[in-house]
Amino acid sequence: MALAFDEFGRPFIILREQEKKSRLRGLDAQKANIAAAKAVARILRTSLGPKGMDKMLQSPDGDVTITNDGATILEQMDVDNQIAKLMVELSRSQDYEIGDGTTGVVVMAGSLLEQAEKLLERGIHRSGLLRVMRWHRGLPVNRCKRELAEIAVKAVLAVADLERKDVNLDLIKVEGKVGGKLEDTELIYGIVVDKDMSHPQMPKRIENAKIAILTCPFEPPKPKTKHKVDIDTVEKFQTLREQEQKYFDEMVQKCKDAGATLVICQWGFDDEANHLLMNRNLPAVRWVGGVELELIAIATGGRIVPRFQELTPEKLGKAGLVREKSFGTTKDRMLYIEKCANSRAVTIFIRGGNKMMIEETKRSLHDALCVARNLIRNNSIVYGGGSAEIACSVAVEAAADRHPGVEQYAIRSFADALDAVPLALAENSGLSPIDTLTADNNPHCGIDCNDVGTTDMKEQNVFETLIGKQQQILLATQVVKMILKIDDVISPSEY
Repeated sequence: MALAFDEFGRPFIILREQEKKSRLRGLDAQKANIAAAKAVARILRTSLGPKGMDKMLQSPDGDVTITNDGATILEQMDVDNQIAKLMVELSRSQDYEIGDGTTGVVVMAGSLLEQAEKLLERGIHRSGLLRVMRWHRGLPVNRCKRELAEIAVKAVLAVADLERKDVNLDLIKVEGKVGGKLEDTELIYGIVVDKDMSHPQMPKRIENAKIAILTCPFEPPKPKTKHKVDIDTVEKFQTLREQEQKYFDEMVQKCKDAGATLVICQWGFDDEANHLLMNRNLPAVRWVGGVELELIAIATGGRIVPRFQELTPEKLGKAGLVREKSFGTTKDRMLYIEKCANSRAVTIFIRGGNKMMIEETKRSLHDALCVARNLIRNNSIVYGGGSAEIACSVAVEAAADRHPGVEQYAIRSFADALDAVPLALAENSGLSPIDTLTADNNPHCGIDCNDVGTTDMKEQNVFETLIGKQQQILLATQVVKMILKIDDVISPSEY
């Protein structure tokens, strides 16, 4: 630290920041990094599997989230450590690529690092461990879960392009409404919009609807420049009012001439336009969001029209039934657009006792939709419930015998690390982890999380997608390699 003066004689302090920086090197740096990654994995470990515990997270704004989804937990956590941030990125990568297995991938990476730490303490060089990582990559909501699983599969099959083996999940809209019970969740082959008719006297049910989808407002045109209108007589006001009415009249007439029986508008319109629409028997919905407009256009086969002059009968969307539905004793109403011309846009409508329950169901359904999508992309499966990890562990253990020298220690430790997922599943299900893991030599043997009475996953019909499991091991080994390569950490000073 030194004192200096600027050209005006004002003093300022020069800090020698480089000297104040803390630095970790070699094994200490690797141990610190491994400890940070293990801390994150330890948090998620108890949330793994069907009997995993939920975590309650509070945001800085006071919003509370209750979930056991790994990606959501890490997304909401305030993480400062750079290595811990890598684990958050790891979970996010699994979520983006596969959509499922976000908890398992972090638990596996944490276990691999734990085993690597033991070997580093024994004096085995990290280059041997990294070589094993590269080598191994070549090896192979509960009470309504049945109903929700069926809804997810039907939704994916409705929008799937089976020729290209691809699914556009954007065509599946997941909407939720507080009230009712989870069993009331339904799949609608169409679109549900959280809006109602703009006038209470408009018809609530329209069959064989021809829909005009507009992004232009029911308003008189506004000049682009600044303007001022002086009205000093009743006649002038009357003229202005008549001109406005004429504009509205023309707009409504253009919709009627095109053959529209329902207007869905992105913008609002004032009471006069609303009254005119009602008198002309043209039901309308206002303030519909851009994303919803696009989905309605896809589902009904209509075109989004930016100007009234461009509205033609060919651009109208078609739906067999449009109805407004009320919920309970509340005034909440939603618009159902069903029996659409193109049924490749569907809505999953979730009901639940409170907002948290609906949000958690949305996250669970997202995972289920991703699993169904992955099966359409690649229909190869492996047995679940930790069975795949146990089988991989046995195969890696057997392969270790064919590698002489120190490298076999690293290979055996990799096999031990693979047991972390089934061990965590057993712990979270209240079973004895060691007894459960050593009970059977059956290749389909897994963890009986739901107390069915058998550990044979083939009998239990518990499966996972091969592509999801491959991605888990791939991402976990990649991040572990990245962490093990770091042997020098320079941290900024804290003042």
